[in-house]
Amino acid sequence: MAVPEGRQASRTRFPQTAPIGPYILDFYCAAAKLAVEVDGSVHDTPERIARDTRRTGWLAGKGLRVIRIRALSIRDNLDGVLDFIRHEAEARLGK
Repeated sequence: MAVPEGRQASRTRFPQTAPIGPYILDFYCAAAKLAVEVDGSVHDTPERIARDTRRTGWLAGKGLRVIRIRALSIRDNLDGVLDFIRHEAEARLGK
């Protein structure tokens, strides 16, 4: 999912699928050390929840903030999701 032109959070770049350690992140802004993970219903199983928790913990240990966004939220409220991501990125960048 590419962010449309003019909608990138605070002009920070969020390249799609960024490798960090043993993980491939859905979106990652290196400047803000902010990862955005888009979760569909497959992430609702107990096994996947445990795996996502371990992954988030590992990334947090490297100084990254991970925000998880439900895929349905993107479909239903893209502008709100982008505003939330922009706010998180700006907070991490001290803006």
